[in-house]
Amino acid sequence: MTTRQRQLLAAWRQLPAAAMSRSHYRSRYVVVDVEIAGADWQTDPLGVIAVLAVADGLIDFQQALRVDVANGHAASEATAPPLLTIGEQRAEALLAFLGFVGKAPLVAYHASFAARRIERAMAESLGVELRLPWIDLAWVMASLFREIGDAQAPMDRWLAHFDVESIERHNAVSDAYVTAKLLQVTIARAARDGFETPTSLLELEKAHRHLYQSA
Repeated sequence: MTTRQRQLLAAWRQLPAAAMSRSHYRSRYVVVDVEIAGADWQTDPLGVIAVLAVADGLIDFQQALRVDVANGHAASEATAPPLLTIGEQRAEALLAFLGFVGKAPLVAYHASFAARRIERAMAESLGVELRLPWIDLAWVMASLFREIGDAQAPMDRWLAHFDVESIERHNAVSDAYVTAKLLQVTIARAARDGFETPTSLLELEKAHRHLYQSA
């Protein structure tokens, strides 16, 4: 990494943790989706990360970012720093992701897939052990809407039920958007049922996983 990149990483490390006990409507969530750089989603490296903020219950289109990890740039960058190696370019892209996220809780549908790929890239390129909270919307929605589907249900079932239209499925930017729409539905139902904070969603997910594994 360059000196500037080390400074950016040090500044990110110093950020305070998210206030997970605040209401959904006073919190900032970052919705995440990824694409793989190749045809084999199990073995090929991380290609693209798309992130979109849901702040105070609203999708904030001014807070969106597409990070091309494979090619080492972020879509919001006006100009890239000159004369970087490939490794430094990837570090630059991942630092753009960290700068966008801060310490906010991350949300994804079947989050373990995105989490594993992003955490591996962070460790390899930045030497960072990413310890941010991940909320798996598949498990949370299955707990809140048991009459509709379980945690193994494809996202398309939820999109169809809630009449959420996707621009292009399996495109990271489009899927981040529809996941954000599902998150809005989820936090509305969760708040109505007494699960009013990011921490309560994590606890709901944990409890539902435990029940599923015990069955």
